[in-house]
Amino acid sequence: MATVADSHHPLAFTFGVLGNLVSTMVYLAPVPTFYRIYRKKSTEGFHSVPYLVAMFSSMLWLYYASLKKNAMLLITINSFGSFAEMIYIVIFVVYAPKDARKLTVKLFGIMNVGLFTLILVVSHFLVSRAYRVPVLGWINVAISTSVFAAPLSIVSQVIRTRSVEFMPFRLSFFLTLSAIMWFAYGLFLKDICVAIPNVLGFVLGLLQMLLYAMYRNRKQVIIEDHEKKLPAATPDHVKNIVIIATLAASEVHPADAQPNNRNDDGDVNNNAAVTEAKEHEQTDDHRHVENASVELQPNETPSAV
Repeated sequence: MATVADSHHPLAFTFGVLGNLVSTMVYLAPVPTFYRIYRKKSTEGFHSVPYLVAMFSSMLWLYYASLKKNAMLLITINSFGSFAEMIYIVIFVVYAPKDARKLTVKLFGIMNVGLFTLILVVSHFLVSRAYRVPVLGWINVAISTSVFAAPLSIVSQVIRTRSVEFMPFRLSFFLTLSAIMWFAYGLFLKDICVAIPNVLGFVLGLLQMLLYAMYRNRKQVIIEDHEKKLPAATPDHVKNIVIIATLAASEVHPADAQPNNRNDDGDVNNNAAVTEAKEHEQTDDHRHVENASVELQPNETPSAV
């Protein structure tokens, strides 16, 4: 019945299928990360909060779609999303340190079990059937908006550091494409609760790709600038040292590897002459003291000034 209901809107059905395909790729994006965690038996500083929030959002959209009765494509993608995020969380808990494991289990109990159960009970028993779907839809809008707004911290980091190291272009591209598909799906189904959050997702996705285009060649520009400042006679290996060292705010100057033997011999001769002169002075002083002590009478002592 749900599939037939979707098929009454050919464009909605088309964009829904495309949205399922693109969103599946987005949900599978962390697979290399968790394969790395499995292979190294360590979470390596990764956090579980994004996966807990993603699972919570998928669970709510799944509940919303089951109440709506005409959104089978929402059911399919959010069922897959909930399953995928659950696997990620289990892997994280298995290989996480003790403190991170406790925090993950605690947040899972509070948000994914406690809060979800509270929303389910309140919407089922305290909200009338006529308003149940709209109320749950706007709850999903609020949560999805916060999920889409989460990458703003990464955007601020990119602007501050002028580096796109922590903002992969491929993920930003597929998130933007997914937002377009689900916005069109909600628009043709006349479901504003599906369309609104994806407007923000589309805007943030475009912003991320724009920042990537602006800062993706930053390191190359730095290297070129420093190479232009080097003298023409600087050896190639010294150039490489200077380029690398500038990243740590240090400075390397080229120097000749062959020592100057002539200067070194002169320095040795000068040092020997100075040492010999000091020895003569000490000998003269010692003789002077001996002569003075001989001239003193037995009952005489040097007077104090």
